[in-house]
Amino acid sequence: MSETLTALTNSRFFKLFNEQKELLIILGLVAIVILMIIPLPTWMMDFLLSTNIMIALIILLISMYNREALDFSIFPTVLLVVTLFRLSLNIATTRLILGQGQAGHVIETFGSFVTGGNIVVGVIIFIIIMVVQFMVITKGSGRIAEVAARFTLDAMPGKQMAIDADMNAGLINEQQARQRREKITREADFYGAMDGASKFVKGDAIAGIIITLINILAGFIVGMLQQGLSAGESLQVFTTLTIGDGLVSQIPALMISTGAGIIVSRAASEGTLGQDLSKQIFSNYTVLFVTAFIMVIFAFIPGLPSLIFLLLAFIIGGTGFMTMHNIFGVANEQDLPDEAYEEEEGLGAPEEERVEDFLVVDPLELEIGYGLIPLVDSAQGGDLLDRIQQIRKQLAAELGFIIPPVRIRDNMQLEPNQYVIKIRTIPVAQGELMSGSYLAMDPGNVTDTIRGIETVEPAFGLPALWITESQKDEAELCGYTVVELPAVLATHLTEIIKANADDLLTRQDVQELLNNIKDTHKAVIDEVTPNILSLGEIHRVLANLLHEGVSIRDLPLILEILSDAARMNKNLDVVTEYVRNGLAPQICTALKNEDNTLRVITIDPNLEAQLENALQEYEGGVKLNLSPTDAGRVSDAVLRSAAAVREMGEVPIMVVSPVIRLQIKKLSDAVVPELIVLSYNEIVSGIELQSLDMVSLEEQDE
Repeated sequence: MSETLTALTNSRFFKLFNEQKELLIILGLVAIVILMIIPLPTWMMDFLLSTNIMIALIILLISMYNREALDFSIFPTVLLVVTLFRLSLNIATTRLILGQGQAGHVIETFGSFVTGGNIVVGVIIFIIIMVVQFMVITKGSGRIAEVAARFTLDAMPGKQMAIDADMNAGLINEQQARQRREKITREADFYGAMDGASKFVKGDAIAGIIITLINILAGFIVGMLQQGLSAGESLQVFTTLTIGDGLVSQIPALMISTGAGIIVSRAASEGTLGQDLSKQIFSNYTVLFVTAFIMVIFAFIPGLPSLIFLLLAFIIGGTGFMTMHNIFGVANEQDLPDEAYEEEEGLGAPEEERVEDFLVVDPLELEIGYGLIPLVDSAQGGDLLDRIQQIRKQLAAELGFIIPPVRIRDNMQLEPNQYVIKIRTIPVAQGELMSGSYLAMDPGNVTDTIRGIETVEPAFGLPALWITESQKDEAELCGYTVVELPAVLATHLTEIIKANADDLLTRQDVQELLNNIKDTHKAVIDEVTPNILSLGEIHRVLANLLHEGVSIRDLPLILEILSDAARMNKNLDVVTEYVRNGLAPQICTALKNEDNTLRVITIDPNLEAQLENALQEYEGGVKLNLSPTDAGRVSDAVLRSAAAVREMGEVPIMVVSPVIRLQIKKLSDAVVPELIVLSYNEIVSGIELQSLDMVSLEEQDE
């Protein structure tokens, strides 16, 4: 038997069938329509009715074996086709019943079996089956499909935002996110199609009731007037045949309606109808074997055409055998390890929350009000998540380490258009955007003013206006810089990350940075750590550099400088100054103008000498020994000079003696945190200094 089936599967017929299966399906659809027109012999009707029962069994079993709705995404189309097929059979059987007074063994056996010689009992049983089909199964399946479609569509934005947030957090990659988005879209399409397809089931049930009444009344009249039967004989014959016809039609319909209810209570097609039929219906050989076994049981029921059911069992069993041997290219599911199913089901499957999960602190969080959700939801055109992904790439190249993922959450306690940026659960910045508006800023060359709602740009604190979309073109013509809402929020987030980069860098990040260059710079790593500096000390130096906006991307060079500097001095602040001197070309290149000039703030030589004399060494390093009054006067002077430079449209950069550079930076952080303080040792040759202002205490004394 096995050799015969193997030879059969290798034959030209099956190869041709595999190649032309889509053409055969098209021919099958055409044949269904022809059934309504061409009279059929009773043996052909027995075959088609038996086939209808087999199809209903397959659909019911597939719906039970499927793990999720998308495993049978072609079901709405299949439901339409089998409904059309069943209605064609109803028309064909009606022609046989009314024209010949018989419709084959299948209908006669079902009718006789149900009536049992008692027409009244048969009619009552048939009516009960119809009521169950129409009022319970069909109505329930339709309602489930309607509710499932509605809730699936309502849940789409939230699911899309969750996927984008997971991708932005680094939990999944772009390909996995794309697969999840496609799956959500297919689910929405599937349930929407099921909502419409359920109407076919309902219409089929109504049509079955009408056809049954027509067959009984018309058959009664035809039997008496055309065939010369008595009223009792006519009622007996045609009622029995009509009940049998109704049962043969409605029992498969009942199974299909049940299958529909199973599918929608627990997604659309990926390929053509032929591809999906061969992939989804014939991919589970267990279903085919079980169906074949049931066909064999039907073959031994007295009165049923045994040969036809055995033939169908052979055909469907052979198809299962071919499937098992990958004739259609479907892998044997029993050969798949359990891990394969776990990987499929694990895609997007929610895991149960553990108590330990609540102990995890997210390095970066962005909380938004519900009015800003469209900025995050790609389905509504929001591109904030794509912008954040680009920000992480940009800052990785700019700062020299990978920025931790940004966890985005909606917070109902915030105002609808408000957002809060947190670092390790601590709010560090917040802002408010106006939905549906644009932010217009004056870069200094505005030719004409426009009307708008006055506000402050959140990233840099610049005056700006909220304008409508209709004003956008006018504002750009007037010279305004017009920015859309996602860009405003992304810019603010970028500046906050830069300003707090030293807090975001962890020792684990440092260890990963060292691991990344260990293969190419093993010698310097082995020399520095752990012999000269520990991991924590290296982390401290890198954090010092990031605190002042110095990139740590050239880590091998930094480690080489550390190796030399740490041998001479163990004070990490002093070591950091040595590293800054070694990175002078990098620092100057990032700050200089196109004409190789550096516009800076200088310090009065007398004040500089006083500050140098005020330096005092202690066990932990060096500090400025100034009274609170003197420290306040110096801070005010620095603030005044920085403000003057900002009014000129320049970035405040101050150049001082290397001895006091770090102390000036610490002193100015409280009043001008954005001030860049350089030492003369960090100015490379070829860079011309241009003094814009001088920090002096004389003006205050006057």
